Parts: sequence; structure tokens; C-alpha cells
Amino acid sequence: MSKLTVSLVQCDLRWEDPEANHRQLEDQLGELGGDNTDLIVLPEMFATGFTMNSRDMAEPMAQSESVAWLRRQAEARGCVITGSVAVEDGGQHYNRLVWAQPDGELILYDKRHLFRMAGEHERYAAGSERPVIEYKGVRLLLTVCYDLRFPVWLRQQPEGEAPFEYDALLCVANWPTPRRHAWRTLLQARAIENLCYVIGVNRVGEGGNGLSYSGDSMLVDFKGEARVDPPADTACIETGTLDTDALAAFREKFPAWQDADRFQLLPGTAADDVSSP
Repeated sequence: MSKLTVSLVQCDLRWEDPEANHRQLEDQLGELGGDNTDLIVLPEMFATGFTMNSRDMAEPMAQSESVAWLRRQAEARGCVITGSVAVEDGGQHYNRLVWAQPDGELILYDKRHLFRMAGEHERYAAGSERPVIEYKGVRLLLTVCYDLRFPVWLRQQPEGEAPFEYDALLCVANWPTPRRHAWRTLLQARAIENLCYVIGVNRVGEGGNGLSYSGDSMLVDFKGEARVDPPADTACIETGTLDTDALAAFREKFPAWQDADRFQLLPGTAADDVSSP
């Protein structure tokens, strides 16, 4: 069994200014790295804020300075660092979660559920893959912001006799203050129903879109209890630990998974009918 130390980076962001955000984050991260954490989690669109200006702000994936910056940070700090970036790839724009490992490997997840109330579905293309990755013995499902509202997409989907697909659900976000109650409630609900840890990282401050963000980042355990719960409206870094021994013991003691409905996700149309202007 394994333990994974995770650092939640609750930060303010400069609007549509990747270079300034890279510098600011480097200062905030300080000496954080492999000696004191395994995984650094940044918010959604950490380089720009939640911009719908995809035509101008999406970075070409092959030349993305924000992706290169993540790679450099992972290598220099000796740990994984992750957050989402607006990128252009193959003629489409994506809100792409980039998982950068110290060895240079990247694992990518394109946000599946696009926030139509902001017109995201008109500016970015939806992803279709649902990656579960394993890092230091812990399996994590990667998600972005609005995905959190769709429990079928996030539900444990074990294959064969294996009861669990992942041990932790990771969600990076720009989730506005007026809906902070929904954010906190959904983080806890996803943990309870999937018998897993949930890592939720949200920004603070005010975006160029006029929205305020309270943070409310959390590390929630498999009972839905907050293990890490930074103060709202405060730029800070807080670190907690995922313990798969404790997780396995609870899953055995409270085997609700044995009564779960088995299902399959059918191919949808969301990834096929979205254009990226």
C-alpha cells in the first residue's frame, strides 16, 4: 500500500498574462518539491485565468510555453506538477489538464464537460478520453471544473471483478464565489459515492471576466470529510496525504461498492459536435 503527499496551490491569477503567472507561481511555490511533496496541483487555466479568448490565448501545444514551464518545474522540483492550460492542437482549442512528471513524461486530459453558461462549448472542443493514471501506487482520475457536476462520467467504472478503478479524483477549477456551496458539496459527494479521496484546487481573486473566486480548495477523504481545507479568499499552499491503507480498510469495512450498479458509458456526441472558432 502507498501514501501520496499532495500540495494544493490556491492562488490568484493575472488575467491573460502567462509570463506573469509563471513568475508569480514560482515565487509562491518557493522551495516546494520532492523533499516535501509528491504532487503539486495548480488551478484550471493557471496561466491565463478562465479566458474564453481561445483564438488569441490558446498556446500551440508543440510550442506551449506554459506546458514547457510545467515540464521545467517538474524536473527542477523532483515531483509531479499539474494544472490546465488553454492550448491549440490539430486545429482545435482545448482546456487541457497537463500532468507533468519529473522524467519529462506528460499525461493529458481534455476537459469533457464545457461550461456553456460562459460559452466555453463555443470556444473549446470537448475531450473524449477519461484517463486514470497511477503514480507512486495511487490511481488518480483526472478532471477539470465543470466535470464535477456529472457523476456518471466520474463514477467508478471497474472492469471484471476489480471493484475500484481509482483511489483519488483530482479536479482543478476556476469555480466562482457565488457557487462555492455547490463546489464544496460536490467535492464531498464525489468522495462519498466513489469511496475515494478527492483533491479539488480552485483559484482566488478576481478574473478579467468580472467574477470573484473564493478558493475553497479541499482534500476530502473517502468519508467525505475535509482533511485539508485552506482559508477562503487567501492565496496559500496546503499539503495533505492520501493513505491507501486507510482507504482499503474503509472500503472493506463499508463495502457499499458491492451494491453499486454496473454500467457502461456509451459514445456520446459532445466531443463530435463542438467547433473551436
